[in-house]
Amino acid sequence: MNYIGIDLGGTKAVGAIFNSEGEILLQKNALLENRSGAEVGALICGLCKDLCEEGGISQGAPLSIGVCIPGISYSDTGCVWAPNIPGWENYPLRDELLEVVPQATVTIESDRTCYILGEVQMGSAKGCRNAVFIAVGTGIGAGILIDNRVLHGHSDIVGAIGWLALKPPYTDEYDECGCFETHCSGEGMAKQARRFLEEDKKYSGQLRNYRPEDITSYHVFEAYDNGDPLAKRVIEEAIEMWGMATANLISIFNPEKVIFGGGVFGPAVKFIPRIRIEAGKWAQPISMKQVEITSTALPRLAGLYGAGAVAIKYAK
Repeated sequence: MNYIGIDLGGTKAVGAIFNSEGEILLQKNALLENRSGAEVGALICGLCKDLCEEGGISQGAPLSIGVCIPGISYSDTGCVWAPNIPGWENYPLRDELLEVVPQATVTIESDRTCYILGEVQMGSAKGCRNAVFIAVGTGIGAGILIDNRVLHGHSDIVGAIGWLALKPPYTDEYDECGCFETHCSGEGMAKQARRFLEEDKKYSGQLRNYRPEDITSYHVFEAYDNGDPLAKRVIEEAIEMWGMATANLISIFNPEKVIFGGGVFGPAVKFIPRIRIEAGKWAQPISMKQVEITSTALPRLAGLYGAGAVAIKYAK
């Protein structure tokens, strides 16, 4: 059996051939370069064909493909929804791949599912039967492994924790992506910084040097490290809410590990000890004492390793 994993991100697709132990044998990248709709589908199909050719996988050879997509994969139809890819509201990705490699088994999973499977295969959750991966990037999502099974839910939307209700009262700004994500994702932190800038006309710190529309979470972290009071306000709020969300997941699922990853945990990884302290105020105490809160062992690669794990798991 041959195994291919493909991780689709916001700017590129990364594909790899794996062995049965989940190790990468051959890896290739392809830039999206503002492609949309069927162009992205063709890029993924082309990447798959290139891997087969370069890896010596002959036409008709047994093949299992796992695909990690930044959105929702509907397992019953093989269609996908990816909010950051125009034209992927209900895109028939599985059917398109099967036209290129009809002999293959094709399994598509959300990025949050792939993140936790990647960590189980090769990362911080190796050996765990119960673990949660909290991905904090442009948005926020969670991959949840319980009793050695990844949860999917009624319509494959399990893990949309950006919608956790953590800060009343409800405001219209939560309509688009939920309370937690509005405050604590990379884009959410930038949004809060812009709001505070607008509210505090007397503030003259580092973030005032940028046009509000240009501020990103990178600028917020940089300003925080330089002692900026507005950046501190944004990040202190995020630490509190990251801790509350972690506590909720610990109380509900009783995991062995909670793993933080995504682009924000990068610079935010140094706050994990403080997140644990905050979570300890809110979580079920026995579960809290048992859990380890840590960071990903696979920065930028959890999705790819997870796609490989999906290919191996569902091979026929």
